[in-house]
Amino acid sequence: MNSKKSWITCCFFNFLIASGIGLVMRFTFLFPLQFINYTFLLHAHSHVAMLGWAYLMIYVLIVCFFIPEEKRQNPIYSRLFWLTEFTVIGMMISFSIQGYAFFSILFSTLHIFLSYVFCRKVWKDCHRDKNFSGQLLSMSILFMVLSTFGVWCLGPAVSTLGKQNAFYQIAIQFFLHFQFNGWFLLAVLALFLKQFTKKIESRMFNNFFLLLVISVFLTFAFPVSWYISSEILYGINLSGVLLQIISFWYFYKMLKPQIMYFKAGLNQLTKLVYSLSLCSLFLKLCIQLVVLIPNLGESSHHIRNFVIGFVHLTTLGIITGFLFGVLLQAKLLATESLLMKSGMKCFIWGYIATEIVLFVQGGFFYFNIGLLRGYYTIIFAASILIVLGLFLISVSLLNKKQESVI
Repeated sequence: MNSKKSWITCCFFNFLIASGIGLVMRFTFLFPLQFINYTFLLHAHSHVAMLGWAYLMIYVLIVCFFIPEEKRQNPIYSRLFWLTEFTVIGMMISFSIQGYAFFSILFSTLHIFLSYVFCRKVWKDCHRDKNFSGQLLSMSILFMVLSTFGVWCLGPAVSTLGKQNAFYQIAIQFFLHFQFNGWFLLAVLALFLKQFTKKIESRMFNNFFLLLVISVFLTFAFPVSWYISSEILYGINLSGVLLQIISFWYFYKMLKPQIMYFKAGLNQLTKLVYSLSLCSLFLKLCIQLVVLIPNLGESSHHIRNFVIGFVHLTTLGIITGFLFGVLLQAKLLATESLLMKSGMKCFIWGYIATEIVLFVQGGFFYFNIGLLRGYYTIIFAASILIVLGLFLISVSLLNKKQESVI
């Protein structure tokens, strides 16, 4: 388990660095730093958060929960993890210094090829896992591979049409959509479902699974509609959002008979973290429903506060919430540590505060009210809580041996 502990610690340090970069970005609005390129930092922040935290933490938990014990000891998984971490460090440094240029593209491309190796290895080692969580995992892996097709389209798009062309922008959205709504979301749901030990009704799961997968494809019409105006795209997205809401209704019905039994085995901190992720998921569905209103749908793309708030709702609320919950439930984090508890609560309050401020400010812009008084100071202070929380969690990981049920 020592190697797994070092993996988890590494993931949290990546997360801490990504959040630290985000804090510096918010600091520049209070005290401009001439030697810092904001756009470069933004690229470094997003890549380390996505690929150094979400991707690698999902990597660790897939190995822990889905790879059979005899195959889990294969050194390929450890070597692949550290090679992937090397590309993350490369992206963190190169994006911060030069933005999108030779070295950052090199490290990003290498990360994609390593992710292919990981997907192939997991697919091979888990091919007999035909249970419900295994089906979700398999589909998430397919979405991960599919998402990278958008990246491979960027080069030809730039060389032939330029960065301002709609095809280039759609290719970026293709990658992001199937990463977040396909690969990440289905992977964390697979890990969450793996924690349920009692039998789940197959008809409910099949309805949930089929509708969710279809909705992921259909809701891609929404980001496409930002660049191509079409009533057909609106209708496709409407269908996708409705199917997604129905799919999670089946998800709730499927797990409802087990909820009391499931909660009985959780401590208060784990219950709090899972509640955060499920509430964030509910809010995401509500927002997707609200932006079906044409004027709001257009504003959601142009008002940056709404965009950042929605991205953080998905990454910090849903994806990170489920990852924290699984880590705590499996005792891969020290649940009784005061540092861990304090860190988790700081992170949660920082996340909630920043989300409220972001969406309130977005509402101010939408109604032409202007800037919220003290906005930059408030959101910087709230962001400090996130960084402090991750720092305390990281220190807890270094200070105490973890007891695992894996």
